[in-house]
Amino acid sequence: MANVEIAASTDLTRWRLRTDLGDSHWTYLSDADSKESPQSDAEKYLLGLPISTKKDATINGFTNQDDGAPSDDAARKGFSFLTRVQLPEGHWACDYGGPSFLLPGLIFAMYITESPIPDEWKIEMTRYLAHHANEDGGWGLHLEGKSTVFATGLYYVMLRILGHDKDHPLLAKARECLLSHGGAAGIQQWGKIWLACLNLYGWEGVNCIPTDLWVLPEWLPFHPWRWWAQCRVVYLPTSYLWSNQCTIPLNLLLREIREEIYTEPYRSVDFRRVRNYTAPSDSLRKISPFLLCCFALIRIWFDFFRPRWFHRLADRRVSQLMRNEERNTNYNCLAPVNKAFQMVAAHFEDGPDSKRVRRHREKVEVYMCLGQQGMTCGGTNGVQVWDTAFIVQTAAEAGLATDPRFRAPLIRALDFLEKSQLRDNLDDPHRHPRKGGWPFSTKSNGYIVSDCAAEGLKAVLMLQKECNYPYLIDDSRLFDCVDTLLGMQNADGGYASYELVRGGKYLHHLNPAEVFDKIMVECTYPECTTAILTALARFQRHFPAYRSRDIQRTIHKAVGFIRSRQRPDGSWYGAWAICFTYATFFAVQSLEAAGEQYNSSASVRKACLFLLSKQRDDGGWGEHHSSCDERRYVQHDATSQVVNTAWAVMALMHAGYPDPLPIHRGLELIRSRQQPSDEWLQEGIEGVFNQTCMIGYPNYKLYFTVMALGSYNAWYMPKLKGQDENDRTRSLL
Repeated sequence: MANVEIAASTDLTRWRLRTDLGDSHWTYLSDADSKESPQSDAEKYLLGLPISTKKDATINGFTNQDDGAPSDDAARKGFSFLTRVQLPEGHWACDYGGPSFLLPGLIFAMYITESPIPDEWKIEMTRYLAHHANEDGGWGLHLEGKSTVFATGLYYVMLRILGHDKDHPLLAKARECLLSHGGAAGIQQWGKIWLACLNLYGWEGVNCIPTDLWVLPEWLPFHPWRWWAQCRVVYLPTSYLWSNQCTIPLNLLLREIREEIYTEPYRSVDFRRVRNYTAPSDSLRKISPFLLCCFALIRIWFDFFRPRWFHRLADRRVSQLMRNEERNTNYNCLAPVNKAFQMVAAHFEDGPDSKRVRRHREKVEVYMCLGQQGMTCGGTNGVQVWDTAFIVQTAAEAGLATDPRFRAPLIRALDFLEKSQLRDNLDDPHRHPRKGGWPFSTKSNGYIVSDCAAEGLKAVLMLQKECNYPYLIDDSRLFDCVDTLLGMQNADGGYASYELVRGGKYLHHLNPAEVFDKIMVECTYPECTTAILTALARFQRHFPAYRSRDIQRTIHKAVGFIRSRQRPDGSWYGAWAICFTYATFFAVQSLEAAGEQYNSSASVRKACLFLLSKQRDDGGWGEHHSSCDERRYVQHDATSQVVNTAWAVMALMHAGYPDPLPIHRGLELIRSRQQPSDEWLQEGIEGVFNQTCMIGYPNYKLYFTVMALGSYNAWYMPKLKGQDENDRTRSLL
């Protein structure tokens, strides 16, 4: 963008990525040390540095040569590139960034806890923000969003903390944007909490959840244990910070910032008056009148009636639950938002030099993503298990897992999945059983995710049971995974993300976040449900006797759920990526596992007609992220996207669509975008969080493209041939 030229850069050749069971650590070496430790292709690729050309590349002693049909050649080359950027532990790294509230939170936590911020981080974070600033100088909720007070205010304060003067060109323009939107007085709730902790906003102007709720009887229908895990773990530490009015002492820098981020002098700001105000740019949803009444009652209770003994009791309960979260995640915490808030709460509770704060400091850098545009914070501590499971499946689906050139990289991937499996349940009353499952990122993250467990199970079955790979994970551990997945199905037949749905939809009226929709309770999702359905179907193929009735009953209910979520136009709405192409791909794949194909299923035919109606003149598909907000298919305003195209053509292939021409056109689009290096370049953002906030999955372009290209000859054309032969047999009879 326009501000890139005003940001300096470190020497990118001196960065090295070290991993420990998936946890990533970017280290900036001295010039001498960097020369003794050459960068790997993976490190160069992540940093946008040139890597060796394909002519020089070999995989396990085999040259990267063409042999076979064009789709097969492109798939093989693409997968060869993937193996070159694999990390030694067997997984893949990426820049899992996008949301603008992640990085400032961790920087604020480091500042509040008096944790040193490396100079090289400051340089690369500034470069990242300069690259992604909008033309008006602000930042949006995500990388492709319009400027908001929330993002612009947090990033402005962060840049000042990083040491930049208010007259720095990047900050001057950002401040102009912020003030044009009414200043920081209109920042949304999480922003208000952070500014209050930094002594830049009055706690009297913040609505929040008190610690008191956590000591109420758990049978109450609104008790926090019923909330969605991501919501629950954020409002746990923030309840402590709000209830104890935690804030750091003023210093010269903070006094200066106070006078820079408001449209009037700080002493004139009436924080009580703006307590319920959010700037129009930030208010994606309205706080319910019922919740506003609850906040008013909480404030009266807090200010006039709450006894000190009850305050202390509630603080002890919240402290215990925060320590559970830290212990169960090895201080990673579920995600960077609650990680940052918990780090600050530990500071105010135990002190800056306490063991808890020191342990938190050690785990900050696992969230840092470094890329060619600079350094940011990931949505979690990575996408390691999720990406690795799909890359394994890509090799199997594309017919590449039996290629000796790829055996060693796939064994490393299998070894990483073995090390990442969750082997026990936790002694925590608020956590769902997890034994045998897989997390989204790393074992240290500690949280099972339903579809991650299912995709991990499928990947292991494909390699160990179908492609003659070593048995690194014995059958009993696969049984553990199935047992846990069977216990995660909800009454409607669908699957949620981290745990069973614990509360009713009425709890969404208690949602205090102005920028996220439906975050209060778990929801059942087509994507999660399809992952479990296809995993159980594959498992039953290899273990037909294990809990056969339970699995059949679960699959039957899941199929009913999938059918019930199909929209009248034939599509499915995707909650975790963009959007209708994503969910429709997974839904059709699951219906195929249940025996439904284009020729036999009205649901599948409707899905195919929907996708074909969205195919563009260039043969591809391109869906814009606003589909998620508007809940209708919105064509991308640029051009077709290779990721959307891969999802669409794979949906048609799984459907057994009888005409290969539209599929072939889509594959041609994908093949035409493949670079001489055998990779695909980054296009539009791919993922979404809570329907409103986009997030990047940059490895999607590398493996879903290969999966689509390789599947065409590996199983789609043989399936069509089989259908033709069956049709001829029926006609003869």
